[in-house]
Amino acid sequence: MSPFALPAASTVVDSILFRDAFGTRAMRAVFSDGALVQRYIDVEIALAKAQARTGVIPAEAAETIARESRIERIDFDHMREETDIVGYPILPLVHQLVAMCGEAGRYIHWGATTQDIMDTAVALQVRDALDSIGNDIRELRGILAGLATRHRDTPMAGRTHLQQALPVTFGYKVAIWLAMFDRHQERLAQLRPRVAVVQFAGAAGTLASLGDKGFDVQRELASELDLGVPATTWHVARDGFAEAVNLLAIITGSLGKIALDIMIMASTEFAEVYEPFVKGRGASSTMPQKRNPISSELMLAASKAVRQHAGLMVDAMVQDLERATGPWHAEWIAIPESFILTAGALHQAKFALGGLVVDEARMKANLGMSNGLIVAEAVMMGMAPYIGRQQAHDVVYDACRTVNEKGGTLADALAALPEVTQHFDRAAIERMTDPANYLGLAPQMVDRATALSQQSVA
Repeated sequence: MSPFALPAASTVVDSILFRDAFGTRAMRAVFSDGALVQRYIDVEIALAKAQARTGVIPAEAAETIARESRIERIDFDHMREETDIVGYPILPLVHQLVAMCGEAGRYIHWGATTQDIMDTAVALQVRDALDSIGNDIRELRGILAGLATRHRDTPMAGRTHLQQALPVTFGYKVAIWLAMFDRHQERLAQLRPRVAVVQFAGAAGTLASLGDKGFDVQRELASELDLGVPATTWHVARDGFAEAVNLLAIITGSLGKIALDIMIMASTEFAEVYEPFVKGRGASSTMPQKRNPISSELMLAASKAVRQHAGLMVDAMVQDLERATGPWHAEWIAIPESFILTAGALHQAKFALGGLVVDEARMKANLGMSNGLIVAEAVMMGMAPYIGRQQAHDVVYDACRTVNEKGGTLADALAALPEVTQHFDRAAIERMTDPANYLGLAPQMVDRATALSQQSVA
């Protein structure tokens, strides 16, 4: 095969090999070239309709513009060549729309500036993309709520600094994940009206070219596109788009945390959870026994990439005077890639968590591997009412040293101490040192989290 016939994509979001690992077809469609140019056309048509309703241009002209402006009539090769020269795609597009519309073409792009059309088109893309992300999060919350409920009472070792600390339940761990995404759902709902706003303000943002009709046209344009009306021009006030991408960074950051937990718990030494089995998925080219956590790895990679784009968007907020130079262009890189990567990470999360294999027996075995030391705090607190907190601490400390140095269980070491046996028989000692009896309020936290999730933003 000639190398010129091979696929031409060079980034993971469009790669024929990697695009479905790092993104989704639906989100790529939202940010595709075709969809973007169609949004440019949508905005130009909506502007003509708004100006016709406000008496700025003839109604017949708006009708012609709406009828004749068709994406299938665009010469994309010519548009690309002209964009390379101009530096922006709107003037090349307007040239072709004017030719399509005949006499009515003189009214296309009336009183607008390039950034008006581009920003409004991206606002439409971001609005739709946020809705898609919101749907994915809603589905993921349902998966997490079910997983937390099923494992409400499944005991496992809670770990701090990668060391066994105290018993928890797996449902408790998942409830923490769930609560994060409940908050993300709320953040999305709060963000949407701040970012889904129209941009129409003219050359320097003052709407000077439309006289006293400027606000009327702006309002009608927003209505036509189902967008909000901003308080001021936002040509150089980029906090809305920056907030959107930074929210994506927070969302993927949460996915990265879940991914890291899964990868650690799926390691051979832990062996507590596994991603769903699919023949060949996660296979090694040299080690047939391997079952690598592929979805978690992709989620973690996406979190790192989107975090970088979040920083780029904050950097791009520093724009000069009334119209930016380079910072605006940085958004063209960061916004599409961030949404595509986030959608891909959420897709991987739904797959991994929706079929997560939980080995309860292994969790129980790991919980017991410290021979009861994991509940040393429980024993200390149980003995404190009888011998005082500090003496209880010292007694349990000595018992723990015995286990570490000579082996056996904490129950055995305690049963050999008169300070303990004068207050507790063997059965009571066994109950105190059973990790399943020291779960705190972990199960109740699962109940609270799942109940609050059902009540939160739908």
